[in-house]
Amino acid sequence: MIRLSPVDRGHRYVLLALGTALLAGCAMPHQEASTPARTYEGPPVAIGQGQARTFVMLDEQGQAKTLGIRLSEAALSGLPTDGEREYLLSLPPQAAGTGYDHVAVDWNPHGHIPPGIYDKPHFDFHFYVIDAEQRNAITVVGEDLERARKAPEPAHMPADYVLPPGTEVPRMGAHAIDPGSDEFQEKPFTQTFIYGFYDGRTIFVEPMMTLEFLASRPDVSTPVKQPEIHDPAFAYPTSYGVRYDTANAQYEITLEGLVRH
Repeated sequence: MIRLSPVDRGHRYVLLALGTALLAGCAMPHQEASTPARTYEGPPVAIGQGQARTFVMLDEQGQAKTLGIRLSEAALSGLPTDGEREYLLSLPPQAAGTGYDHVAVDWNPHGHIPPGIYDKPHFDFHFYVIDAEQRNAITVVGEDLERARKAPEPAHMPADYVLPPGTEVPRMGAHAIDPGSDEFQEKPFTQTFIYGFYDGRTIFVEPMMTLEFLASRPDVSTPVKQPEIHDPAFAYPTSYGVRYDTANAQYEITLEGLVRH
């Protein structure tokens, strides 16, 4: 057996203490890297001369608080002019807890109904809580038209919103609007927020905004009106944002303050 002198034993304790401190120091970055508080992105999809992708921001508890789309500035150029286009965006796996399945960016070069309101070139950003197969089953023909027109229970309709007839669209369902929005108060349509329904259930939420509004490089956050009772299947945004990121030459269209009951 090797015997250590008191001095040697003292040196050994010092070295052990230093080694422990160094290991603890090395562990800190690893712990920080493992925290879920960060942003995750979905795969890019070409739009115009640019691209778009989804993203989700998680807090330190791993809860999604913001879900959105990053749209490069170049995407506003070279867009089709001969008819509507739909661009499907996948969500990152880390967004699963929000209850949303996918996002569809719809480009409307000539707008859509009602005339005099939404007939400007604009984007519809649909955040769907149903999958593609369920969407494809929405035909709004025959008996399915009645399912599309079915209004939710009053407690599930957002405050001040109505579900007008004639807003049913295949693969989308019906569109509920807020008659108090600016575009229905003799003000120009720039941006608005739509709730989508099918068979009495919310199946998407939809920020809509004109090409001209996006090109102005906005920086706004707008409250979203809520129903009395939330569908527990997905997280409702309490506001939606539209911002231009100068450093990355891109726009962010976001569902913010997500809450799920």
